[in-house]
Amino acid sequence: MEIFLYKGDLPDSLLFDNVNAIAVDTEAMGLLHNRGRDRLCLVQLSTGDGNAYLVQLKNNYQQAVNLKRILQNENVTKIFHFARFDMSIIYYYLEVLTVPCYCTKIASRLVRTYTDNHSLQGLCSELLNTKLNKQQQCSDWGNEDLTERQKRYAASDVLYLHEIKKKLDFMLERENRKGLAQECFKFLPTRIKLDLMGWEDVDIFNYQI
Repeated sequence: MEIFLYKGDLPDSLLFDNVNAIAVDTEAMGLLHNRGRDRLCLVQLSTGDGNAYLVQLKNNYQQAVNLKRILQNENVTKIFHFARFDMSIIYYYLEVLTVPCYCTKIASRLVRTYTDNHSLQGLCSELLNTKLNKQQQCSDWGNEDLTERQKRYAASDVLYLHEIKKKLDFMLERENRKGLAQECFKFLPTRIKLDLMGWEDVDIFNYQI
């Protein structure tokens, strides 16, 4: 495994034009994305080849041209874990919608109904027999110089998503819920826009007098 860290944007030579899916994750100053307060600090990518590509951002979102190009490439599926958070903060700061998308948390909730644990850590443990160390999750991602532990943690959030997707796809097919999952993924951009407009805690489909 290799971890590559870039400041501000990906290099022109790294456009991932030959892949059909790329794992994506983000790190921010807060875990719940308080808009305008908890800025986007890092975007992590992996093509499933065992390497991770980290892009460190610091109020230079308009300059991340290559990163944006990849994230909004409609020929490449973006694999997230809890896409609602990552897609929202990417849309807010980078102003791109990362479609088409796949969310391993949504897929897990649709087929792993025998458990309430749908965390990335739980999925890695059960489906891949791999233990994740989440110790750096609440560290300071606004640091100019990330520690080696932070880099390894950030990389681990994308390195396993391709394999997890394969396992969940098999389960979705087995339980005849693949089409339902795809419809959920298609709805995510609308869900993101609703969140950013202030309806994140309101179920507009719920009956209320």
